[in-house]
Amino acid sequence: MRAVVQRVERAAVSVEGSVVGSVERGLLVFLGVSEVDGDADADWLARKLPDIRIFEDDDGRMNRSLADVGGGVLVISQFTLYGSLRKGTRPSFNRAASPEHGNRLYEQFLKVLRAAHGGTVACGRFGAFMTIDAVHDGPVTLILDTRDKGW
Repeated sequence: MRAVVQRVERAAVSVEGSVVGSVERGLLVFLGVSEVDGDADADWLARKLPDIRIFEDDDGRMNRSLADVGGGVLVISQFTLYGSLRKGTRPSFNRAASPEHGNRLYEQFLKVLRAAHGGTVACGRFGAFMTIDAVHDGPVTLILDTRDKGW
């Protein structure tokens, strides 16, 4: 699984013109699922996310987590995180999970994240065309990949 994690002042996601999820200060997470991902990947990533110290403390150092700042998380499914341009200019998505597999792990990720975080966890609609509105804070962006758990 891959997650692009962005620190935001606020973020919202809309489907067909209606807001389906939003958060104030917190994290906007774009989540991609690959064909080889499993429950262990969803669990590891969902448990790691709330503890990332990505918010500034009183000294201006990134030393606070979501819980420390009372932040929320907005999770957006994004299969394009597994897009490849190795063979030209049109992206190939053959490493992305099938919709069934991707949705199952997306839901697993949300379930574990909600239990681990305890705060607001909002989400988009899997497989839908979504419009995302975000005010970035920093900007601060991190990429987490369950294939790189060792770092």
